[in-house]
Amino acid sequence: MFSSRTNWRLEPNRFALALEAHRRSGRRLLDLTASNPTSCGFRYPEQEILAALADRRALEYRPESRGLQETRAAVCDYYFADAQGRGRAGFSGSAKRIDPERIFLTSSTSEAYTYVFRLLCEAGDEILVPAPSYPLLEFLADLADIRLTPYPLLYDHGWQIHLSGLRAALTPKSRALLVVHPNNPTGSFVKPREAAELAAICAERELAVVADEVFLDYADGAILAPTFALDDSVLTFTLSGLSKIVALPQMKLAWIAVSGPETLAQQAIGRLEVIADTYLSPSTPVQLATPAFLALRGDLQAQLQQRIATNLAHLDDALRRPSPITRLDREGGWYAVLRVPASAEDDAVAVDLLERHSVLVHPGHFFNFARDGFLVLSLIAPEADFSEGVRGLREFFASA
Repeated sequence: MFSSRTNWRLEPNRFALALEAHRRSGRRLLDLTASNPTSCGFRYPEQEILAALADRRALEYRPESRGLQETRAAVCDYYFADAQGRGRAGFSGSAKRIDPERIFLTSSTSEAYTYVFRLLCEAGDEILVPAPSYPLLEFLADLADIRLTPYPLLYDHGWQIHLSGLRAALTPKSRALLVVHPNNPTGSFVKPREAAELAAICAERELAVVADEVFLDYADGAILAPTFALDDSVLTFTLSGLSKIVALPQMKLAWIAVSGPETLAQQAIGRLEVIADTYLSPSTPVQLATPAFLALRGDLQAQLQQRIATNLAHLDDALRRPSPITRLDREGGWYAVLRVPASAEDDAVAVDLLERHSVLVHPGHFFNFARDGFLVLSLIAPEADFSEGVRGLREFFASA
């Protein structure tokens, strides 16, 4: 009765069962995977958020396939300048303003991926994706009847794209190359040299670029990271949304920015308009509120950046003493990757850590690391829990 595309293994694994048992026990959980900003103790401007949702125009339904014009214009303003008014440039150095007609609003980046996959791929076609990276992509690919082909990220004094490995992963069924900028969980940005090489590969093979930039605003340094949304060398679909930019995942609004050679971009826009008109999914109240939400991002992002910096300092201080744990270099996002002794599979290590020290971490396999010996932590977890959890983590490996 059910399609093969949903034939996933649904029984809980050992890790999930251990977490369920711990929660039933009533013991305190030091959750170093906590990544929902609305439950991590940040101060939200509640009155401003609620007022933005009280716009009387929400009582009228005005369907627009790409989304409301004023909302798309606010998204374009976001790319033109950050919360401090600094201009953001693309990899080409351009800081031009995006045309709102090239923006498509969706209810989530997951839906945006679905639009793009359906636009570009026949059943059985392939999208190249980085490894390690976020596991949700596998489910989205299954639902779109396509395959993901991993290309490797290598760590050598920092993360980098293995360009020869990427080229080796190309097949006649390759339709697009996906980049996560910065990557989740490695926190590595695509470098300008890499972006130029990727553009050359895509131009040569007639591939599109799909750029997931949900963590773009969370760079470790003061310099803004360039965006793919302002480059026109190859057909590019840049995805982002309110979930990370304004730390409001419950408001469910994201977007696709289309860029590239004019003829290809206009063909893509025409087809995307039909797809978007078929769904018309973003809610009117959230669309109307989005310009106000984006205007609030400065303080919210500052709180998140402060939490990231504080927790990172706790982590580095704990690892500064002799320890078998190494934190890998990162450039942005809100995760940290630890290299740990590969004494067992990462799942088993994470379960043992949970049962012995009540510390919850992501095993590396969750993010498709190629081998064991990696754990992933969220840097926006509440500071007290994070600090205590890191102490437990250190004690666990000191006694291993």
